[in-house]
Amino acid sequence: MVNTEALLTWPIGKCPQQRNQPEPKSDHGLAQASAQGDMKAFEELYERHSRRVYNLCLRMTRNVAESEDLTQEVFIHLFRKIGSFRGDSAFTTWLHRLTVNQVLMHFRKASVKREQTTEEGETPIQIVGGTENPNAMPVLDRIALDKALAGLPPGYRTVFVLHDVEGYEHEEIAKMLGVAIGTSKSQLHKARMKLRRLLKSQTSASTE
Repeated sequence: MVNTEALLTWPIGKCPQQRNQPEPKSDHGLAQASAQGDMKAFEELYERHSRRVYNLCLRMTRNVAESEDLTQEVFIHLFRKIGSFRGDSAFTTWLHRLTVNQVLMHFRKASVKREQTTEEGETPIQIVGGTENPNAMPVLDRIALDKALAGLPPGYRTVFVLHDVEGYEHEEIAKMLGVAIGTSKSQLHKARMKLRRLLKSQTSASTE
């Protein structure tokens, strides 16, 4: 029987080295092998994708320790669920969704206080230049945005990351968070407005 608790001792992005490895398999092939109890195949999936999972957790939680713990939880959950992966979508897409759900579950368990509003806030096309696609921003601008994101309330930050960074639609976000679509739109609107103020404040401080 596979000891999934051993996953908790792996450093992020590091797995035990394996000798005489065969030619690299596809993610789908590794997932199928893992579902049959092949721990080496699962270790390879961990090696390939743990950094991506960690980075997503970090963007959503803004907490290094929580992100490390969540990464381990994601892969333990993945091992238990991997038999349900049928290859209908890319493995990375499936893992991305699983990770997002795990982080949202973490938020709920931790009883993170979210501001629940019923206001129908229409999302502006663009509040601050470049923030509609943070991953394409210049490095210095991205650093400034990351600092500003850390200043957002958890609920605002979660909606902003899911919508503007990860590309989810409001209907999907509302379903994942268990809120109304209008709440998702309103929180995104308020997140962008607050980001605008925070980024302007950082810019002013850097020029003084």
